Amino acid sequence: MPLDISAALSVARDIREQVFPTSSAFLLAGSVVRGESTSSSDLDLVVIFESVKNARRQSFTFANWPVEAFIHDAGTLEYFFREVDRPSGVPSLPCMVDEGIEVPKETGHGLLAKTLARNVLEAGPQPWTRQDRDDSRYVISDLIEDIRAPRNSHELLPTLASLYTAIANHYCRSQNQWSATGKSIPRRLMSLDPEFHRRFTETFEAAFTRSDTASVIQLSETVLEPDGGLLFDGYCRDAPVDWRVPGP
Repeated sequence: MPLDISAALSVARDIREQVFPTSSAFLLAGSVVRGESTSSSDLDLVVIFESVKNARRQSFTFANWPVEAFIHDAGTLEYFFREVDRPSGVPSLPCMVDEGIEVPKETGHGLLAKTLARNVLEAGPQPWTRQDRDDSRYVISDLIEDIRAPRNSHELLPTLASLYTAIANHYCRSQNQWSATGKSIPRRLMSLDPEFHRRFTETFEAAFTRSDTASVIQLSETVLEPDGGLLFDGYCRDAPVDWRVPGP
């Protein structure tokens, strides 16, 4: 059962007053705001100051609530939006700011942060290059070979877990769409394509519960097919020329 949003907002107000009283904007975000929280969920906060020496992530417990605070100013927020999240393809911080509820009320700093977040979300992730696509194809192809004839279940499970993330990421990024990680993957796939989400979920449920790897292989082939399919022969990736220790 989702946690009571009014209770979370009340705790957030207390945190702002007692822990971050000089903050310029204070947003409650995460699963509590989306109505997806559970009894073990934490409070995700974005705390914005006029200026900070450096951005930081701070974890603590307040009134028996686990709290994750992401502390920024406008400059560090925009840097993370454009130089961290956009290249990674996973819009963690922009989504938190965009969906966040400002406590105790809207401010100019909060509105500016939301505008920056929405601009980045609308721009989309940094487009994949041909090399990015081939790198992803190669990684997935290599993992597929490991599940064709696994030595034992102890090796199969971590390989399937890696494929779960890799296939979802390729599906999203190859279409120049934002991706996701961990428990956010099903929600992201559902928002992009409910039918693909259904197939993806059923495929991996069968793989994890019954070791049905054939469906995972078929799904991988389908996802990679627009970019050329599975890749081994001919794959090449050059290391940077300066990756060496200077000789004597």
